Amino acid sequence: MTSAPQLRDRYLRDSVNTASPAKLLIMLYDRLILDLAKGEEALRSGEREAANDRITHAQEIILELRTSLDVEAWSGAPGLANLYGWLLTELIGANIGRDADRVAACRALVEPIREAWNEAATAAVAG
Repeated sequence: MTSAPQLRDRYLRDSVNTASPAKLLIMLYDRLILDLAKGEEALRSGEREAANDRITHAQEIILELRTSLDVEAWSGAPGLANLYGWLLTELIGANIGRDADRVAACRALVEPIREAWNEAATAAVAG
């Protein structure tokens, strides 16, 4: 018999495997924002290990976003690549310094970018 966690894992795996590139990008940003929010919350409540796990995972997502970015595709791409680099540096510093405010500042920068990508993906589907 299949357990609920196994069903959930299969659903998530199937969702990722069948998602369009635009949807995958939005999913990465959603998870990035979740990790940043949970990392900040864990830092504020003194849960060092949980904070480290979330912030480290956020860094991995940013690395994936940065390496998959085609900087030749559009004029804003080099600036976005630089922003990803800055975010990585900030999150490393925030994690080492246990600075929840720096994590919050990173999340505040990422949220409007996620919204912009979501709007672009929605417009591309509608267009």
